[in-house]
Amino acid sequence: MKKSILILAMSMGMFAVHAQSDRKALEGTRIGDNWSIELKAGAVTPLTHSAFFKNARPGFGVGVSKQLTPIVGLGLQGMGYVNTTDSKNAFDASDVSAFGTVNLMNLFGGYTGEPRAFEIETMTGIGWLHNYQNGGGDTNSWTTRLGLNLNFNLGEEKAWTIGIKPAVVYDMQGDFNKAKSRFNANHAMFELMAGLTYHFTGSNGARHFTTVRAYDPVEIGELNEAVNLLRAQLDDKDMELNAVAQQASDLRSALEECRAQEVETVVMTNRIPESVVTFRQGKSTVDASQLPNVERVASYLNKHTAATVVIKGYASPEGKLEFNEKLAKARAEAVKSILVKKYKIDGARIAAEGQGVGDMFSEPDWNRISICTITEAK
Repeated sequence: MKKSILILAMSMGMFAVHAQSDRKALEGTRIGDNWSIELKAGAVTPLTHSAFFKNARPGFGVGVSKQLTPIVGLGLQGMGYVNTTDSKNAFDASDVSAFGTVNLMNLFGGYTGEPRAFEIETMTGIGWLHNYQNGGGDTNSWTTRLGLNLNFNLGEEKAWTIGIKPAVVYDMQGDFNKAKSRFNANHAMFELMAGLTYHFTGSNGARHFTTVRAYDPVEIGELNEAVNLLRAQLDDKDMELNAVAQQASDLRSALEECRAQEVETVVMTNRIPESVVTFRQGKSTVDASQLPNVERVASYLNKHTAATVVIKGYASPEGKLEFNEKLAKARAEAVKSILVKKYKIDGARIAAEGQGVGDMFSEPDWNRISICTITEAK
């Protein structure tokens, strides 16, 4: 049963790897990538017929492993168990085993491009067990190891992993001659270890697998064709630009020739400058869109310091006559206020007059205006 479960888990792991490769490719898959070394220590006790702490004895070990895929890993480890009896032996047993791991988080959740902060692995191994006897008579056996790794990946680069590692280790020959049973709980021990793992940097510059988008040859060929087409279009545009540049150069030369010629300028007449500022219905506030018209008057007055301006405000015929007369006056005063406050024009040079309802334009709405008429000094 346990063997079937292990085969099923590994098959699902390989299926998940192939399914993932359809969407993305893995970097860091060389033989020298994704190696790690581990030190661990903890306690071990018989699985049955004893209290955990009463018969527990210290154990420690060292291991080296390689992650074949984000899901499947292989490794070797050596364990030593300290003797706590009256025997003179320092160790009562040692176990050297090969093992495989399946990362359940990546198996069911997919690999995200880097290890998660917390991950769960299943671990299955087979090893050589040596029991040390006081004096001669040491015995050898082979073992099966079934366990979990509860891993906490630390640091931005995930260089270190702290793990809690419970496992059951079966002595596969302990009761086989009598009961013909390999997985006998009476000849098994429960192991609880804490491990510290260091992950070496791989060829991709990371300490784990990284993902990149996988391109197929057909797609690459299509992209190359598109690039070549764009290059040809760019060459055509360069030729067009060169022709336009030559045309611009010819026009500049013609312009210089025109400037070199003598030109007689005749001024027919001088018109009195005017500027019109429009208003919204019922409003005497100058909109931001009308400020350039006010600025035009201010610019002229600043250049011609002897000139004056008459601002006549008008209203459209909607509403009562008394209100429209006040509104027309307010519109003229609004333009004057901007000239004085913003552009520092002397108020004595500005006359603001309200003209009531205007009739300059056939459209009534067009008469909501102030007309600024500049008068030149005599």
